[in-house]
Amino acid sequence: MPPAAKALRKEVRAFLNEQMPKSVSSAEKARSWSGGAAAFSKLLGQQGWLGMTWPKKYGGHERSYAERYVVIEELLVAGAPVGLHWVADRQSGPLMLRFGTEEQREFFLPRIARGEAYFCIGMSEPNSGSDLASVRTRAHKVEGGWRINGQKIWPSNAHSAHYMIARVRPGEAEPRHAGLTQFIVDMKSEGLTVKPIANLTGESHFNEVFFDDVFVPDNRLVGREGDGWRQVGAELAFERSGPERYLSSIRLFLEFLRVAGPNPTELEKQLIGRMTAEMWTLRQMSMSILGKLAAGEDPAVDAAIVKDIGTSFEQELPRLVQANAREDVTLETGDAFDDTLSYLLQTSPSFSLRGGTREILRGIIARDLGLR
Repeated sequence: MPPAAKALRKEVRAFLNEQMPKSVSSAEKARSWSGGAAAFSKLLGQQGWLGMTWPKKYGGHERSYAERYVVIEELLVAGAPVGLHWVADRQSGPLMLRFGTEEQREFFLPRIARGEAYFCIGMSEPNSGSDLASVRTRAHKVEGGWRINGQKIWPSNAHSAHYMIARVRPGEAEPRHAGLTQFIVDMKSEGLTVKPIANLTGESHFNEVFFDDVFVPDNRLVGREGDGWRQVGAELAFERSGPERYLSSIRLFLEFLRVAGPNPTELEKQLIGRMTAEMWTLRQMSMSILGKLAAGEDPAVDAAIVKDIGTSFEQELPRLVQANAREDVTLETGDAFDDTLSYLLQTSPSFSLRGGTREILRGIIARDLGLR
């Protein structure tokens, strides 16, 4: 990390120590980027920690990717409530920077950088899984814009988002990869319905979204009509490679260290060493993609590898901790360790769903290796 990033880490830690409520439980901190708080998002915007790498003319701060990486790491480790602005800052903003119109950049990016505009992603559809080329939601051209009909499933925080970047098939276009187009859809549009999907903990992070003749004006088309496949490939590199791909279970690791104490058993030592080594390796892999993104490259396959390995690690960690815990886990005890473990045992199965299922990711990786 460059000196500026190292100095920023101290600043972020001091900020979080002051701003994070002491009453927030460990299990609540484990929700971090799947939760959210509007006031906290705005506070980060005031600190200049949203839109960090973007041009100042769009409300950004022209800081390095390394500095942004440090901020993201510290927020996740602290369990900060960052879910509301997460998608907008991570990928919707960069998508518009690269492919959007000047009007879109000037309107949306400053709002995202202030923590005032939240986005969700409309990619997956029922009976399609992560096969993003099988999109059946249609957009038909009308005067002044488009009418969209269809359904999306699994958009995170769609019930809280202001806008969705939806990928649809315009007109009668049929080729799987050709013809896909991205639109910015106002989540308050007439004809749009959001139905939350409850998980095992009772939370509704995922959603179903229904489009019933939803009107989208011409100026909300992102990039070029029919170029959505190429555009979303670049977008997914941001989604799949960040520190959230190996830090979603970090709160449980920290609780395990606390419970193990200064004199861990031999089995606990082995588990701590294994988890530390895996996290350190994933961090190095993630940071190598950071360098490629900063250089303007498109490391889609590299990001798929990090996401696949990171997801496997995050799902395995709760099971390993449960197997090595000194006492049986008792649900709803109010104990920080037990509550955090209980929460992650119930939610970690979904980690391999978000951002692309591991089967699809491994297909991408295998295809790329076969072409080399």
